[in-house]
Amino acid sequence: QVQLVESGGGLVQAGGSLRLSCAASGRTFGNYAMGWFRQAPGKEREFVAAVSGGGRSTNYADSVKGRFTISRVYAKNTVYLQMNSLKPEDTAVYYCAADPLWNTLLRDWSAVDYWGTGTLVTVSS
Repeated sequence: QVQLVESGGGLVQAGGSLRLSCAASGRTFGNYAMGWFRQAPGKEREFVAAVSGGGRSTNYADSVKGRFTISRVYAKNTVYLQMNSLKPEDTAVYYCAADPLWNTLLRDWSAVDYWGTGTLVTVSS
């Protein structure tokens, strides 16, 4: 089992920044691709960003490219999402996810093995 705990959400003005953290416990951190997803009120969950198990590959949704950066620190078993130039449309609950397979995070979210409970990000205009 892998437990994922997100933190770092909050209220920020448009144009501001936040850094989300996801602490992972359980099995070997490096064996898992890690990702961030978000779900806005009344909308479906959507992919935001992912980083491969080895950390060499990253992928971003078009809506966040150039503004968000995903990274992972193996010594801390933690993955981060640095969010800059935030917009009101970034308001959502952000979820951390982990899966052994890179392609599952990118293309088959319903099959992702582990999810966190989410952290709320609210961007005011």
